[in-house]
Amino acid sequence: MNANDYLAMFFGVPQTLSPMLILGALALSFLLAMLFAIVYQYTFRGFTYSRSFIHTMVLGSMVTCMLIMAVGNNVARGMGILGTLAIIRFRTPMRDPRDAMFLFACLGVGIACGAGMPLVAVVGTGLINVAALILHWLPFASRREYEGLLRFAMTVGDTEMEGKLHQILTQYCASFYVLGVRDAVQGEQAEFSYQVRLIDPAYQKDLIKALKTAGLIDPLLILQRNTVEL
Repeated sequence: MNANDYLAMFFGVPQTLSPMLILGALALSFLLAMLFAIVYQYTFRGFTYSRSFIHTMVLGSMVTCMLIMAVGNNVARGMGILGTLAIIRFRTPMRDPRDAMFLFACLGVGIACGAGMPLVAVVGTGLINVAALILHWLPFASRREYEGLLRFAMTVGDTEMEGKLHQILTQYCASFYVLGVRDAVQGEQAEFSYQVRLIDPAYQKDLIKALKTAGLIDPLLILQRNTVEL
């Protein structure tokens, strides 16, 4: 091998991609990433939903596809792009490892489309999304817990009221324990704080109604709420 052959191995043979091929690869990466985004949105069960993350999945797939087509088989060009990307620091934290997997899958789709392997991208997208749906529908690794903070006031030393309280909490809660007790109304009443886990989240109104019927003062139940980013 002469010097030109070694240079060709390192720098690669220039390849001219047709506009239709570039458009087709980008369009395919967009459609497959959209499918990932739809499945992610459908199977999402976290506490903070981010609309920008959905956009990042789709755009990340297309940007990766463009970079792979730009690099081609040119090692020097790839090293230059790698150095450029190393300068950019991405400090956005991933709160859920599942989000990172969906984003990585979209980047993989972009790599496959940009490398000219659409069959790998299509089959991989289909199988991964089917696996995500199966894991969503099956109770595999699920652990449903409904944590909440229950507060109320009660007359001090009323043993009958304490018995009713224990009976009500046992009926509607899977578990409960006292967080704190403090005096109120010059020591005639006590304000209780309980950490509770409801058997079913639909029992929230029934629990409050039962506590009021039993004579407890100002019962208040605060459950964990999902926060949605619009």
